[in-house]
Amino acid sequence: MPSIHITDLEAAINYWRDRSPAGAGGALAPATAHLAEVYARMIVEQRTHIAAHALPDAALQAWLRWYDTTPDTPCIAICSTSQGDSHCKGCGRTFAEVQQWLSLSPYAKRAVWQRIREEGLALRFTRYAERAAEKNS
Repeated sequence: MPSIHITDLEAAINYWRDRSPAGAGGALAPATAHLAEVYARMIVEQRTHIAAHALPDAALQAWLRWYDTTPDTPCIAICSTSQGDSHCKGCGRTFAEVQQWLSLSPYAKRAVWQRIREEGLALRFTRYAERAAEKNS
């Protein structure tokens, strides 16, 4: 079942807050408010993931619009899976993830991003962190 990690909700909330700051009296813009409601519920319930189908449509649409602004792939053009490695030393994805990337859903792609960020072993997060940031900006 596809799910969304709480850090992705945080990133989406921050994205929308930057684009539509709170109005008079601190009222949140609609996209921010929809995501914040889900985020608050996750905090109260001490959950790190929420099923994509459990998001209200407005929150899901706000998340998907944020997702469309993120880098599509963690690739930094140093692909060791082409040399036979089971995990790419450059981006941290498995051989299967690299091969199937274009057919993965946004939720599956974000789950891969979450895993490789947590692992922090790929060159993307070590020696070439600056290069990856430039490539994805």
